[in-house]
Amino acid sequence: MSIQKSEIKLDVNGKLVNAYLAAPDKGGPGILFLHAWWGLKPFFKQLCDQLAGHGYVVLAPDLRDGQIATTIDEAKELMQKSDDQLTGAIVMVAKEHLHNLTHNQIGVIGFSMGAAWALVAASYDPDKIAATVLFYGAYPGMDFSKVKSKVLGHFCEVDEWEPIEGVREMEADMKSAGVNAALHFYPKVGHWFVESDRPEYDAAAAQLAWDRTFDFLKKNL
Repeated sequence: MSIQKSEIKLDVNGKLVNAYLAAPDKGGPGILFLHAWWGLKPFFKQLCDQLAGHGYVVLAPDLRDGQIATTIDEAKELMQKSDDQLTGAIVMVAKEHLHNLTHNQIGVIGFSMGAAWALVAASYDPDKIAATVLFYGAYPGMDFSKVKSKVLGHFCEVDEWEPIEGVREMEADMKSAGVNAALHFYPKVGHWFVESDRPEYDAAAAQLAWDRTFDFLKKNL
């Protein structure tokens, strides 16, 4: 399968925002890809390419204006400087752009910070999003009453960045709201465990998470 890769610009309230688009020649279901707090680093673009290789049209907006953190301290600094209103607007414009490309319901995959934005997107535009995948990012306390998407989550049993208590609270809130959610908890791994450029990377757990993800996407997109 031949993959087309391109850097594109999205018009977000008059501001041009970079995004990465990877798509099979023949097209396919759309996936909105929302990166973690590091920025749109090379690893995430590689994941977009891999998803495209499985037949998906993948759009990853740059939520950090080209900045990439390589350490936790740098990522914290980017987080402190970020404008949530702008980030939300970027997510929504990217979602519309992808929907217009594919003309069907789309999926959204988010990593850590991006996972919370994935849930926001699923809530704000429930009719356009059919499948939501969360990698070690939650949004406890959110109103899930509008979410129609099916949700798959990958979490760590022990995680200083996303404590299991909050994830369990979110899981209960989703069930109360009638959301079809399946959350998996991975033992003995750390936050960012699917990111091969991080010391927390765990190959076996990452493989299992992706196997589950591709099965989920195949059934719901």
